[in-house]
Order: sequence, then C-alpha cells, then structure tokens
Amino acid sequence: YFHMAKEKVILDTDIGSDIDDSVALAYLLMQEKCDLLGVTTVSGQPEKRAMMVSALLKVAGREDIPVFPGAPIPMLTDVKQATAPQADRLANWPHETQFRMGAYLEFMRDTIRRNPGEVTLLAIGPMTNLGLLFTMDPEIPSLLKRIVLMNGSFEHKLAVSYNEWNSLNDPYATAIVYNAKAPIHRSIGLDVTMQVQMKASEVEARFTHPLLQPVKDFASVWFKHADLMTFHDPLAATTIFDDNICGFTRGKVEIELQSEKLRGVTHFTPNENGPHEIASTVNREYFLDHYFSVFK
Repeated sequence: YFHMAKEKVILDTDIGSDIDDSVALAYLLMQEKCDLLGVTTVSGQPEKRAMMVSALLKVAGREDIPVFPGAPIPMLTDVKQATAPQADRLANWPHETQFRMGAYLEFMRDTIRRNPGEVTLLAIGPMTNLGLLFTMDPEIPSLLKRIVLMNGSFEHKLAVSYNEWNSLNDPYATAIVYNAKAPIHRSIGLDVTMQVQMKASEVEARFTHPLLQPVKDFASVWFKHADLMTFHDPLAATTIFDDNICGFTRGKVEIELQSEKLRGVTHFTPNENGPHEIASTVNREYFLDHYFSVFK
C-alpha cells in the first residue's frame, strides 16, 4: 500500500477582514493531502485573528496545529487594515485567547529549516510577515518547496482595479517577497480570482458541513455589506493540491514603489525563463467541485 505523502503547508493569513480566508482555512483542514504545520496571522489585531483561527481548529478537532499572531502593522506605510471586523462573532465559538506573542518568525524559520525543500508557504494576507522573515533569514525562500500567494492583479483586461488589497497593504514587504528566489514562486491574482464568486444565498445553501458553520457565521458580518463572496484565497489554496484548477504563465512580477498613488501595483512581464508564475486561467466549475469535495 503506497502512502500518499502529504503537502506540508504553513498558512499566513489576515483572517477576519474579507471572508475568504476562513473559507480557505476550512478547506486546508479538510484536505486529506494537507499537513498544516501551523498558522500565522498578519495585519491589524493579529491576536483577534488568531482567535478566529483557533475557533475553526476547535470545530475541526485540530487543536494540535499551532497558531501565532504576527505583525500588526505594515513595514513603512500607513495602516489600511487596523481591525478584524469578523472577530465580532467570536463569542459564538469556543476559542483560545492566549498565544505566544512575537514567536511567529521563529516558528516559520525553524519549521522551514527543519523541513528543507518540503514546505509550501501559502500567504493569503498582506506580505508583512513574509517580508520580515525573508529579511531576517535570506536563505529561507530557497529552502521552501514553493511560495503560493494570493496577491496582485496581472491581466488588466477585466473590469477589476489594478490595485490588489494584499499588495497595497504593504507594498515594501510585497517587493521583498517578489525579489525572493524560491524554487516555485506562484501568484494567484485578482484578475483570476474575481472569476470565482458565489451569491450569499448560495453560500447559505451549500455551506452545510459542521466546519463551515463558523465560517458562515463570520461571513454574516461580511454579507451585511456585500451580496457576493469571491473565492480569492481558497483558489490559491486548492492549486497546491490540484494542477487542473488554474493555468499558469511564467514571467517576472515587479512592484510599483516610486509613485505614491500607484504604490503596491503589480506589473507582470511574460518571460518563459522568468522567476514567477501567475495564474492566467481558472476552471470555475472544476474549482467549485474540488473545493466542496473535501467536505463530503
């Protein structure tokens, strides 16, 4: 009997702002091929975000997975995301309240160094934690199996803004991350993720699994202001486990830092020898089937 080796993953997330982070975390917890080594949180109120992670881990019966609050503010720019609005729902779900503060870089660094060539760093929030990690220990990117980011907006043919929230939130950290040399450096950008959306009513109908109940509860805060959920972060997560969800184009990503108005905008130049891969296509129905299949 051949035992399928699991993918070792560290998740770096700003869970608590948009709803898709918890949708991605629930998927990783149910994905049999995923060995989730730990979760780090980033941006305003990182402890509150860690509590939200902890609430999902409790429902999943996965309290063995460590959670570390990370950097609350971006490197050099103003804070755009000071709070975690969905933490308002925490009272409804048991969760840890005490975390090891200031240990997130040490955790990421030690875990990657102990498992060279095996860890996927999946970052679905602003890039501050990764920027700090790669600055502290520049060898880390080369010791990863791959970097997978929900970041940027690359093909501006669609009616989406040039500005992607994670990149805008910490442009300097984003630049550090794209300058890092990893064996595989992959981004799933806004132009592709915007093609995978679901109405609030369909979320209500399809999110039936026990682990999706806290997700749905957190989402109710989001749905006060929006009728759609976009699967930005889950799309990035699923590409780690299935090569048929997105098509990728190789090239070079550069971050606009000079112009204050455009700071954080991502530029992509196709080049088959380039250091980066960006998602260029997505099979929407195939993705949704894959996503929900883990909750059977």
